[in-house]
Amino acid sequence: MTLWLTRIVPSPNSREARRDLGGSDQGIRLHQRMLQMFPDGVEGPARAAFGVLFRAEESPRGPQILLQSHIEPDSSRLPDAYGNVEKRSLDSLLSNLRKGMVVNYRCVASPVRKPGATSREAYNLPPVMTLSGNSAVEWWERQSNASGLEPLHITAHPLATVRGLQGSKGPVAKQRVQHSRTQFDGTARILDAELLREKLATGIGRGKAYGCGLLSIAPAR
Repeated sequence: MTLWLTRIVPSPNSREARRDLGGSDQGIRLHQRMLQMFPDGVEGPARAAFGVLFRAEESPRGPQILLQSHIEPDSSRLPDAYGNVEKRSLDSLLSNLRKGMVVNYRCVASPVRKPGATSREAYNLPPVMTLSGNSAVEWWERQSNASGLEPLHITAHPLATVRGLQGSKGPVAKQRVQHSRTQFDGTARILDAELLREKLATGIGRGKAYGCGLLSIAPAR
């Protein structure tokens, strides 16, 4: 399994970059922008075909976009002067993962609960319930365990909800996107290295097309 990590530091002088990073529909705009760097004409959803996961975040250098994919993206397909782009393979990191290793992690995810039909009817609950606070932390603990990790420390920071129209033309112009987001940071011990490699490649939770689900790790010092 090969994974590529691309770091994009958008230029403050780029109108396209400022538009992509602004507003509550940031995740929708970035979804469209990230897919521009991959070949056209694939069967099925392009995001899944190329294993595209991304996250916009603040760094000491300012805003940055982290993009993970199964193939190397073509950054020449970005608008001119969009920003600085750095790419590297994650193969060495993945091959060195071992049970018992302690890692630092970050993941922006959309923690939710789906009540059963009986509970929904009894308590008039929606099909999908957003989780926050301790409920979100408990959700992350379950997701971590299912990803081959034992959380040792968890910090949960709520982020703005991604919302907007899925597209501007055709049927998708009427479909609304809404994903609550929480940023999880901390340290964890690897319980199952192979399972962790799988989850690193496929992402965690809902909203993967819109900036959620990318799990980043690095060996703890």
